[in-house]
Amino acid sequence: MTTRKSQGSAPDGAASIDAAGKGRRQFIVGSAAVGGGFALGIGFTGGASDAAAQMVDATGVPEINAWVVVRPDDTTVVRVVRSEMGQGTHTGLAQLVCEELECDWSKVTLEAVTAGRNLARKRVWGDMSTGGSRGIRGSQDYIRRGGAAARMMLMQAAADAWQVPVGELTVANGVISHAASSRTVRYGQVAAAAAKLTPPDVKAIKLKDPRSWKIAGKPMKRLDTAPKVDGSKVYSIDVRLPGMLNAAVKQCPVFGGRLVSFDQAKVMGMPGVKGVVRVNDTTVAVVADTWWRAKTALDALPIVWDEGPNAKVNSASIAAHLRTGLTSDDAFADTDYGDAAKAIAAAPRKLEAVYSTPFLAHATMEPMVCTARITADRGEIWVATQNQESALAALAETSGLPLAQCEVYNHDLGGGFGRRVTVPDFIRQSVSIGRQFPGVPVKLIWSREEDQSHDFYRPISQCRLSAGLDAKGNLTGLHIRVSGQSINAALNPAAIKDGKDVRQLQGFWKEPGDAQIGYTVPNMRIEYAMRNTHVPPGPWRGVNTTQNGVYLECFMDEVAKLAGRDPLEFRRALMASHPKHLGVLNAVAERAGWGKPLPKGVFRGIAQFMGYASYSAAVAEVTVNSKRQVKVHRLVLGTDCGHQVNPDQIAAQVEGSVAYGLTAAFFGECTVDKGRIVETNFDRYRIMKLAEMPRVETVIAPTWDFWGGVGEPTICVSAPAVVNAIAAAIGRPVRNLPLKNEGFTFI
Repeated sequence: MTTRKSQGSAPDGAASIDAAGKGRRQFIVGSAAVGGGFALGIGFTGGASDAAAQMVDATGVPEINAWVVVRPDDTTVVRVVRSEMGQGTHTGLAQLVCEELECDWSKVTLEAVTAGRNLARKRVWGDMSTGGSRGIRGSQDYIRRGGAAARMMLMQAAADAWQVPVGELTVANGVISHAASSRTVRYGQVAAAAAKLTPPDVKAIKLKDPRSWKIAGKPMKRLDTAPKVDGSKVYSIDVRLPGMLNAAVKQCPVFGGRLVSFDQAKVMGMPGVKGVVRVNDTTVAVVADTWWRAKTALDALPIVWDEGPNAKVNSASIAAHLRTGLTSDDAFADTDYGDAAKAIAAAPRKLEAVYSTPFLAHATMEPMVCTARITADRGEIWVATQNQESALAALAETSGLPLAQCEVYNHDLGGGFGRRVTVPDFIRQSVSIGRQFPGVPVKLIWSREEDQSHDFYRPISQCRLSAGLDAKGNLTGLHIRVSGQSINAALNPAAIKDGKDVRQLQGFWKEPGDAQIGYTVPNMRIEYAMRNTHVPPGPWRGVNTTQNGVYLECFMDEVAKLAGRDPLEFRRALMASHPKHLGVLNAVAERAGWGKPLPKGVFRGIAQFMGYASYSAAVAEVTVNSKRQVKVHRLVLGTDCGHQVNPDQIAAQVEGSVAYGLTAAFFGECTVDKGRIVETNFDRYRIMKLAEMPRVETVIAPTWDFWGGVGEPTICVSAPAVVNAIAAAIGRPVRNLPLKNEGFTFI
């Protein structure tokens, strides 16, 4: 188990694709699937049996296989297909490749693979989406095999040159040795010969035991730090191309409304304006020589909208709609054993509570941006996306060009959090605008207001929980009813079976492996009543675990108090058949000193939950003064993600989840008035400041027997731990987020 402290400053399936364009419709449908893209097995060939077997890198050096290029100077190029958005996936993937490759880590560099390149090689690199905390766990097996295959080919090339059995050779740090003859050779000296060999059967390769790792599993420094520090990193918003124009867009402010007309004559004479474009049925754009001129003209453009019936919707009407789901007959039970209703009714002590959480925006620092250059026979976009294949599909469909004539140049993301993995709406807009300026690159940038008011928001929901206790304070019945919006109903209806969407019960699932509930109760029923609204939902970092974790863990503290039991001990009594849940909870409690005296006025809160195949727990220490000002002094967060690839990156992700989770808990809220989002900029949608971050201590408790996610899981415990500590301080539960609406301020 490792610990790190921080002082606050701190879809399924795809058909085979014809590169000439024959399976375009299948590709478009498959790659647009929601929830982080494909989830399919990769038919990894090692890179030497596909049509481009002797593909070279940017310097003209032949690859060993699809994942590895070794240059004559021993530089090892590791190819990456996942998106980098600050989470460290690229470095982690390189560590896994290099662990099996046995190369010199100090000579490792990265090369991004484009979606068009992957398509041309029959998807030899497989899934290119990055979401659901699957960047590493969804890739680890086949990229490790790629590294191992490259090592075997390099060693075979050396054995052939020396005419000795390959079994007599050893390798370390990219140097192959033959002890019997005292000969050595560097990888770079045999790489060209290795590239000509037939690759081994990767399925037969025995991978290293993770407990023996020397590069993976260690806190290696990130490979992408220097260009961020020196300012040379080019994000999609920084793209500059010769002759480039700039576009700004406005969409109907009410979801479901449409664009009626606009008077372009009023702005065509303004400085730099090149045109006014109807993008689609809801959107208009102004194109100019600079973005500011485009935005200025757009603000002056007379526009007529048909806002439709949704203009009558507001937050109060949405909340009333959700309340109907708490008592309706149309809910389905994903978990139902024993008789929860009967057990609760018969219990000598019982409790019922209703919790609520709001819509939340992603609020990425880099708004939606895409540059498109469209000609009669070529379509190209420069973009930051979490799903390159979905972006390629959107480009092809919107431009009308075959897939083989399209390309996506992906940049590191200035924030993703799920927004750039869902619907590629801004990409379609960019391509549509680009079509009307043939051969001219046009960069579309959404304003902050556009970004905030046309997001795919974390779903709004309410939850009614009921519990029954026997005379000894044991929990005998638990009933959970979630009422809220469905992401799948909006973006991936094929995933809903018989009208039942289990996705919204994430973290409450009975099945082990990804998001299982961590308690065993004799009588338990967990239900979901779908209550959709006109506001479009989408995955938001942590997705439904962020709401469900608050609901369950805050209610468990309420039930523990009713039972007269310590919150930790009350939980432990329900977790005997959930050893991994219990293990990380115990590790965090021990590190936090649960049960030990605290300074006067300081209170603790605890929470545990599971999501993305990882187990998480947290303990918070807070003070609340007479003015309801809350100070979070310390957060101890623990995770068991099975295998750890880079403990420093895990800790950094945990710390980031605190900033994201507490921002949502204290401030985060998107309200609706006259059918539109009210919080259209950071003056109303507040983000936690760096100076407000509490001290964060990360406890990593790897059990080395599964692959879990890292980027999202601990968000679901940071907020309930803090809320439970606040409840302990004030002597009553807090059931609605954000906390600002309950009169609390953050200091």
